[in-house]
Amino acid sequence: ITCPGVLLKDKEDLYLSVSVLGQYKKTQHVPAAFPLFFQEKLVFEKAFADIVDPGDLVELLELDTAVLELIQLVPPVGKILATYEENTRDFLFPDPKRTCGHHGLDREILMKRSSSFT
Repeated sequence: ITCPGVLLKDKEDLYLSVSVLGQYKKTQHVPAAFPLFFQEKLVFEKAFADIVDPGDLVELLELDTAVLELIQLVPPVGKILATYEENTRDFLFPDPKRTCGHHGLDREILMKRSSSFT
């Protein structure tokens, strides 16, 4: 994660939380210095036993929201610095014009700064 020209006033570690398909996972903590490097994979698996029509699956993915949050471990509960929200279908399967390199493996997204992140 990059944030050119920004120094964090709080020195507590940061992590990325990800919520997709009703599942929540978070990365390991990294030091509070941009750029941030998260060298891990988060795996989300979900079986859709009642879905037989691919169109129904697309509809389900469009109704679900993928949420990413950059969180700093500032006591007492942590501080959300930035968020990203998009329907899960577009998050998992972006338009080809929004990706570079291999499909879905290398993509830039723009997170929205929270009001607490000055």
